[in-house]
Amino acid sequence: VARRLSLRKHPECHSMAGGKAIEHLAQTGDRQQHTFRLPMQQYRNCDFSFSGLQNLVNKAIIQKEKEEGIQEGEILSCVKDIAAAAQHAVAVHIIQRTYRAMLFCIKNKILSSKNATLVVSGGVASNQYIRKGLQTLADANDFAFLCPPPRLCTDNGVMIAWNGIERLRAGLGVLHSTDGIRYEPK
Repeated sequence: VARRLSLRKHPECHSMAGGKAIEHLAQTGDRQQHTFRLPMQQYRNCDFSFSGLQNLVNKAIIQKEKEEGIQEGEILSCVKDIAAAAQHAVAVHIIQRTYRAMLFCIKNKILSSKNATLVVSGGVASNQYIRKGLQTLADANDFAFLCPPPRLCTDNGVMIAWNGIERLRAGLGVLHSTDGIRYEPK
């Protein structure tokens, strides 16, 4: 969505990653100016999917570009409202699916309803709007809520790389030969 809205060209967001730019603009946007149908409502499972939502947002952007008479790549006057509506739809989708997963785990005795904990990490956990929604969900269901500080909620690629370093150190078959390889974790 950030790429399609050309947020790298937005004066407030030129140095921000896409998710951070969406969150920043959404703070002053009106999410009620656009309503995006939530993904996968016909499926009563815990799966996530954002492709349908992305398609709906893209159609809304195209429509607004036509209405404003601008080309793709130019900044829409309603960019903050679209960011707010898209962020809200993503948050509600995540919260609904997470709630289903929590109920599933309790019902099937996968975890105890006492001392249950919702852990949120990775890039999505740096979004304060989503984080607050999940905190509210955890509180309403007597779950503890664990979420690292935003500075530690980076892309999961970092965690995957770290896992690779640890496997390499332990000799667990990351490579056939580790001769000549230097690594420096940060």
